[in-house]
Amino acid sequence: MGEAWEVCIRALEQAGTPPGHAATQTNLLLEAELRGRASHGLLRLPRIIERIHNGVADPKTRGNAVWRSPSFLDMDGERGLGPVIALAALDQVRERARETGIAVAAVSNNNHIGMLALYAEQVAREGQILLALSTSEALVHPWGGRRALIGTNPIAIGVPAEGEPFVLDMATSQVAMGKIHDYANHGRALEPGWALDGAGNPTTDAVAAKAGALAPFGQAKGYALGLAFELLVTSLTSSALGTAVKGTLDSSAVCNKGDVFIVIEAGSGAVASRIADYLDDIRACPALLPQRPVAVPGDRARAERRQRLDTGIELADEVWHRILDLAQCAA
Repeated sequence: MGEAWEVCIRALEQAGTPPGHAATQTNLLLEAELRGRASHGLLRLPRIIERIHNGVADPKTRGNAVWRSPSFLDMDGERGLGPVIALAALDQVRERARETGIAVAAVSNNNHIGMLALYAEQVAREGQILLALSTSEALVHPWGGRRALIGTNPIAIGVPAEGEPFVLDMATSQVAMGKIHDYANHGRALEPGWALDGAGNPTTDAVAAKAGALAPFGQAKGYALGLAFELLVTSLTSSALGTAVKGTLDSSAVCNKGDVFIVIEAGSGAVASRIADYLDDIRACPALLPQRPVAVPGDRARAERRQRLDTGIELADEVWHRILDLAQCAA
């Protein structure tokens, strides 16, 4: 982990990123790797650096925020690094929510912000509730359709609990497109039902799926939620819709998706204790399969993190060598 941290920091600094911003971006990518979310991990670093070199990502800005109302923040990301802008917005709305009970940040003109669970966990650990939503390129086909028209449009929810907070992070697609890319990098076959190829036919070939469409999770219900989230985020951020969304999977287009953070003051510490007890009751539920005990959202990611801190992370050779090259090149 130490070597990966140093190499990533060096690669970002070579591209003109200030040390603090480089640390913020690297931390988000490595935390995704530790939690088993390679789709949001280091495979994204070369593209981030390419976007800096191509002028569609500004590694130095922290964005420009304006309060539209006492509890509604408009954040122009000024094409900044996704996590840097997201955390700058969260710092302001978290402080405001302590006064008003609830505060919303609508973030536009920002680059990819990474794994939403990390923001939800951070906020929940400090005693507040977070609802985080983001949109993406059109990667998901409507239920019953054969063409990608809707974003993966993830949602994360963090709720304080005694001990470990409750953290939900899920896309409204069956899987993330980053996972398709990770499977393609490792030469792995997809699970049936995950994706369509470029012709709109079901496929288990990860390379073919990169040119096709992802399935919505939960069939018609996942499709409906993904569409609703896209409309909600766009209505608050004035971001692009559907096939007009660009900039999180390429190196040259200005990123025009939207992000929304809703921070809410939680109840007293007694509530956090009751929530923790309830989550433990759920974990203790008799399992249908003894080898697969009942878990709460967030449990698997935390277990993966503990294991990978001991054993290290696995990266495709192509990804690691590309990062090494970037760390050794002049900006």
